[in-house]
Amino acid sequence: MGRKILKLSLIVSFLCVGHFIVSGRGAIAQSSEDVFNHSGLSIPRFVSLRSNKVFVRTGPALRYPIKWVYTKEGLPVEVIQEFDTWRQVRDKDGDEGWIHSSLLSGKRSGIIDSELDVFLHKKYDPTSKKLARIEKGALVKIGECNLFWCQVEAGGFSGWVERKSLWGVYETEELH
Repeated sequence: MGRKILKLSLIVSFLCVGHFIVSGRGAIAQSSEDVFNHSGLSIPRFVSLRSNKVFVRTGPALRYPIKWVYTKEGLPVEVIQEFDTWRQVRDKDGDEGWIHSSLLSGKRSGIIDSELDVFLHKKYDPTSKKLARIEKGALVKIGECNLFWCQVEAGGFSGWVERKSLWGVYETEELH
């Protein structure tokens, strides 16, 4: 009996605009965040791909067709919705689709997204020693971020870049 109520609850929650859960005591109103945020983590949030082959589907189940395949482990994507074990994601280009949560990682990465030259600095100070120049579109691992700078690793180098040059971290987000 409990499983039937749970299945019915998910169907009703997914199909109804008001999002109600059916229980033995009647219907209880619930917000869309409660229904779709199964992990308890914030939405939106950035994550990265766990594999070199990640299928992106049109909907949150294996029965939905594959839209495209990501082929770069560590690529950052933004989780914008959750349904059960599925995550709706958006990439740097604004394309959206559904990925199973087992193919996503909490490890943070970013893509250099600046028309100007981006330099990797020894310290989080624009006057500090420049260690390397990082090309637009380069994938970097993100360590910590303060208000204006993020510590990253790329191409065997480790240092700091201005956060405004990264896609994969929010403007006011601090990472420790």
